[in-house]
Amino acid sequence: PQDDPVVAPRLTRRTLQRAFYLAAVDCLGAEPPWGMLSGVRPVKLPTRALAAGATPAQAEGMLRDQYHVSPLRRHLAVACAQASLAVKGSLQPEEISLYVGIPFCPTRCAYCSFISAAGSANRLIPQYLEALLTEIDAAGAAARQAGKTVRAVYIGGGTPTTLEADQLARLLERVGTAFALAPGTECTVEAGRPDTITREKLLAIRAGGGNRISVNPQTMSDPVLAAIGRSHRAADIRRAYALAREVGGLAINMDLIAGLPGDTPQGFRQTLEEVMALAPENLTVHTLALKKGARLRQEDTPLPTGDQVAAMLDDAWAALEAGGYAPYYLYRQKFMSGGFENVGWTRPGQENLYNICIMEELCSILAMGGGASTKLVCSGGRLERHIDPKYPTEYIANIDRICAAKAKLEAFFL
Repeated sequence: PQDDPVVAPRLTRRTLQRAFYLAAVDCLGAEPPWGMLSGVRPVKLPTRALAAGATPAQAEGMLRDQYHVSPLRRHLAVACAQASLAVKGSLQPEEISLYVGIPFCPTRCAYCSFISAAGSANRLIPQYLEALLTEIDAAGAAARQAGKTVRAVYIGGGTPTTLEADQLARLLERVGTAFALAPGTECTVEAGRPDTITREKLLAIRAGGGNRISVNPQTMSDPVLAAIGRSHRAADIRRAYALAREVGGLAINMDLIAGLPGDTPQGFRQTLEEVMALAPENLTVHTLALKKGARLRQEDTPLPTGDQVAAMLDDAWAALEAGGYAPYYLYRQKFMSGGFENVGWTRPGQENLYNICIMEELCSILAMGGGASTKLVCSGGRLERHIDPKYPTEYIANIDRICAAKAKLEAFFL
């Protein structure tokens, strides 16, 4: 009812938003790809509609009529909503996911705004790892006491394969002993930088229970790789990918970024074709987002236009669907070229469960490591967040306080 004290303000806000939106469109002469939507998680809207009994066509119609979302983005959102509901139906009440952060990289990319130490800061890795193992023990004890089991593990960064093989082995072994893992637990290790990938590290990942990795080109153009500050070249990406296939037992994701400096729609198309020929299980197409901490933004580097980025993404959508991939999760960020999105694509049955869980907030995510953000899903959909100290030195110095906070999470789960 319109006089409901909860509903009325929402209707008023939506009416005002629509009025401002239509006025802006009238001035600019064009509509943005996501219409009136400005949030990080546009998939939530069609997910709610489908869960309430709407058909996919009706969910798309809602995005069109109420929010002015473009045809392609409506299609992407509804496809990802269907994937989200499938995963939600498979989760058990006692299941949670884990995130373990390794905030170190060999070098810092020009577009990066993540918490990541590079170069001489990597001398902190041994101390950091000891602190992290201590936090894993504390978090694992709290989860076990609360009767929680782990459905998916994601070791991200930074670049986790900055660690040596024996360090990766210790980390994975500790996760496996500290927590109760569900049968067939998904375990992803970001091995994104090919210059950090060795046979020994891949074997350590597989032996420790890892079954998914990333080998992330971002681009297969050597000049563009140089422009974004990567120390490897396309040949190194091909070598790392072949090595991972030779070791075996690891599903592979490959990331691409549309809108990098020096790239063109033709260059992006060539990258996409080369990566698709390798046939990774997952392929994630990101849109360049330049946040305040990124060197490219500070230097005001010339970048492809919004129209050029749109052409890159349109090519990717058509090629990936024709190649047997389907969209399964997406999200948006601030400062994205053209106001577009990041989309994960998958071969049938190869979805990364963790990516869906974190983006659609389907279960609690217990996070450990510098800057890691624990996200607890409460009854009624309310979220509670707990964030570890950001920088490695700060994290190491405060590990006792961090572990004490993790021990208190048992009460939340109970």
